[in-house]
Amino acid sequence: MTDLLRAEGVCAFYGASQILFDLDLALHEKRTLALLGRNGAGKSTTMKTLAGIVPARNGRIFFAGHDITRAPPHARARLGLAYVPEDRQVFPEHSVEDNLLIAAKSGPDGRRDWTLPRVWDAFPLLANLRSRQAGRLSGGEQQLLVIARALMGNPLVLLLDEPSEGLAPIVVATIGKILRELGAGGATILLAEQNMHFCLRITEDAVVLDKGKVVHREDTAGLSSNEAIRRRYLAM
Repeated sequence: MTDLLRAEGVCAFYGASQILFDLDLALHEKRTLALLGRNGAGKSTTMKTLAGIVPARNGRIFFAGHDITRAPPHARARLGLAYVPEDRQVFPEHSVEDNLLIAAKSGPDGRRDWTLPRVWDAFPLLANLRSRQAGRLSGGEQQLLVIARALMGNPLVLLLDEPSEGLAPIVVATIGKILRELGAGGATILLAEQNMHFCLRITEDAVVLDKGKVVHREDTAGLSSNEAIRRRYLAM
């Protein structure tokens, strides 16, 4: 399998506090990978470091054949790395449709598989809300919007940070259905989540973090039956 995104020995800090310790991570092309761990395990820091928002103090990060360790976030985005943060950053005074059109561009390989009509088909709830201001959407609707907006850039990899956090079960189920369909269609996704059960129904592979270190790797089928690991690192 081709490693589309890979981190080798990555360390990251907030000020003087070290958060990630020699992180090794590989995301294979056309696979979905869950990044699991309790609150504070380092999941969001990992996502921000991969996206270039938090610098890697040590180690190297490779994406689509490029060493992006020192590349700024906008350069990584141009290469096809799309990051959806956990705080749902929409343009609140713009309509749903405008939020999508702002992000519309061809992918790094020139493809434009994701267009506005395709987004309306894949996200029918957003189609019904296309004229509404994004700031007036519910939390779940905003989460759907930021995922759709990321897809409008036709990325090679989608980084999703805690997409189910704080949402009603029916909305979580809707997001899960969309992500399963994306994965079945060949999308490459890294999904950081505290909700293990949500992840295991979507992803094919899993990495477990604890205190900023990778402590376990397994396919999700194996992890779902690995009670010892789930109880030690994932049980609340």
